[in-house]
Amino acid sequence: MALSYKARRRLSLLILLVGMPVYVVIAVSLMNSIARLPIWLEVPAYLILGFGWILPFKRVFIGVGQADPDAKPDSD
Repeated sequence: MALSYKARRRLSLLILLVGMPVYVVIAVSLMNSIARLPIWLEVPAYLILGFGWILPFKRVFIGVGQADPDAKPDSD
C-alpha cells in the first residue's frame, strides 16, 4: 500500500521529532554499555549507527521536500 504525500510528510515529521531522539538515546546507550573500543573501531561503529537508522525509513522520506504531486494547480 502506497502512502499519500501528506501521510509521508506527517510520518517523516514524526520520525524526525520522536523516533530520531529515541534512536540516538538507544544508540548511545548501546555504545556506552560495551567496553571502550579502539578509535579505529569506534568511528565506523558510530558511522554505521548514524546511517543505519535511515534504511528502514528511506521510502518514507523520498520526495517529501518536493511540491505535492497530488495538489491541484493554482489557476489565477
